[in-house]
Amino acid sequence: MPFSKSFPKQSKTSTYPQWEEVTLTDAEEKLEEDKARNENIRLMKECIEDAKSVIKEKGLKDYQTDIIHMAIALFEKRASHSVYWKESKAKEKFDKMFNR
Repeated sequence: MPFSKSFPKQSKTSTYPQWEEVTLTDAEEKLEEDKARNENIRLMKECIEDAKSVIKEKGLKDYQTDIIHMAIALFEKRASHSVYWKESKAKEKFDKMFNR
């Protein structure tokens, strides 16, 4: 099922906005999923390094499981979800369609 999102478009005849639905093509959706995946991998690597740094800085034992648990906590806080990327792409398409 393709990703779609509705955006408000100002109506010339009503004070209420008209809602326009924008749907991503399979290729656009796949591209955004790949972007999110690559970004999440980069973030996880960064979080592992940050966790190692915090553990070392605080003089804690550097057990791998502790590093990974801390990295996961950092990752969950920072990670962008693929839905964000898809919504961003849909908004970009909407803006192009309606010259915003």
